[in-house]
Amino acid sequence: MQGYSEMESERSKTVTSFYNQSAIDVSAEKASIRLTLATLLYSGKSPDGHHVLSSAKYLHKELPVRIAHRIKGFRSLPFIIGCNPTILQVHELYIRAYHMLIDFPTIGDQEVEARFCKLVQALLDDHKDVVTMLAQGFRECRRHIQDEMILRNFLDTTLCSRLGIRMLATHHLTLHEENTDFVGMICRRLSPKKIVEKWVDFARRLCEHQYGNSPRVRINGHVAARFPFIPLPLDYILPELLKNAMRATMESHLDTPYNVPDVVVTIANNDTDFVIRISDRGGGIPHSIIEKVMDYHFSTAEESAQELSNNNLFNNITNSGNQSSPMHGFGFGLPTSRAYAEYLGGSLSLQSMQGIGTDVYLRLRHIDGKGESYRV
Repeated sequence: MQGYSEMESERSKTVTSFYNQSAIDVSAEKASIRLTLATLLYSGKSPDGHHVLSSAKYLHKELPVRIAHRIKGFRSLPFIIGCNPTILQVHELYIRAYHMLIDFPTIGDQEVEARFCKLVQALLDDHKDVVTMLAQGFRECRRHIQDEMILRNFLDTTLCSRLGIRMLATHHLTLHEENTDFVGMICRRLSPKKIVEKWVDFARRLCEHQYGNSPRVRINGHVAARFPFIPLPLDYILPELLKNAMRATMESHLDTPYNVPDVVVTIANNDTDFVIRISDRGGGIPHSIIEKVMDYHFSTAEESAQELSNNNLFNNITNSGNQSSPMHGFGFGLPTSRAYAEYLGGSLSLQSMQGIGTDVYLRLRHIDGKGESYRV
């Protein structure tokens, strides 16, 4: 009973604050303070732990502002969309997170900072299914969406803001870990080849579960490249791109499932950015839909995708580690990956040779490369 009454009071607090939004309005008017990753990388560690307290104070001030911006975005949605129960649930998650952060006391010592870390971790856990919930909610009220750009702008902004929040929160939590290869979430010497290999193994297991076999993957180009970068966004983008390439390959060779062409991944590194190209021989994207594949909710593999996202193997793998709940099956994979790449100062583009296959180019800017560093 006690647990139930706590839930009820939490719920009534959320609903009350839904209508009493003066604090949120004030925060939503403030500008977000975005940091360059170079700043995070080179801010260094202090023996007395001062860097951790500084990071916590920044997060304590910054997170409510960013969350208030997102609440304002939910409030600006067309009424019939904002009233969808699944979207409303996400909206309430943000309102609850805002009030929990605002109510948290000023961080002045390590004991309070340790409590703040527990709160941040709890909020990360609470919000881990947000992408799937938004995908589901917008699908449920899709027929009410008159203007496709409203959907795209809202989701681009919301998902990229969510990525930024998760990166900053994860960075702060991992500052406590002793790992010479990392500064917070930033790997000092990330190997694109190794991270590609990790997600190739993941995608091949999925593919073999679905089709009984999977294409071989060859990696070439600058395979020895190493540089400072954040694994987190790559952990979202790479599995999506590799799954698409493998599924296209298998579905265009259903007559010969044990004799399929390889998928080729090429890595190119330079002073400004690095590029990962994924080439498949899956028949290419038909002319009639090439313009739509970057649209949210457009999926070329509705049924097989839905089966994949419903099976336990898929859920077990995608809910482990940093990977969020599956985007697959909702037509969210490519547009979300494109939005993330652009948020990180890069791009995601497709070149399709209809009848042959598709090349996907993921271009991302270096943290400490030439040119202006992007901010998160």
